[in-house]
Amino acid sequence: MGSPLHPPGKGCEQGLTWIKPSFLWMMYRCGWGPKEGQETVLAVEITREGFEWALAHACLSHYEHGLHTDRAAWKRRLKRAPARVQWDPERDLRLQPLPHRSLQPGLAGEAARLYADEWIVRITDVTPLAHTVHTHVRDGDLDAARHLLPRERPYPVHDGSPAHLYR
Repeated sequence: MGSPLHPPGKGCEQGLTWIKPSFLWMMYRCGWGPKEGQETVLAVEITREGFEWALAHACLSHYEHGLHTDRAAWKRRLKRAPARVQWDPERDLRLQPLPHRSLQPGLAGEAARLYADEWIVRITDVTPLAHTVHTHVRDGDLDAARHLLPRERPYPVHDGSPAHLYR
């Protein structure tokens, strides 16, 4: 599945476009689609090169002792970075947090321009899918809901990957 797009707005840092690489995390964020201003759920597929560029040019959205030289250095990097990354708990079908996290890049400036102009490969309206999966979850048919989920795989990390985003 591509990355559902979450535009800046209430509860988000203004001026950032957030990429939610997980379908269930996006369902948690948009409440399965009926939340005001989030009634349409889009899957936005982007190039791997674009995603990797965003990660390579990103800064963690929070200070991490031992990863950053000091708080002031992190703040300077964050201010200059065209992308930032936060790690949020992945969600299950009932939208409860799981013990592992999903990486979510927020794009601004150059990264947001590249995203809009160069990285997008396909945009698909997945609102009907969100509603159907939610109906199965609400009815207690988790097997049927699970069967409909978009195929998602862990993102492979290879040598030279952006170690500045995790510890």
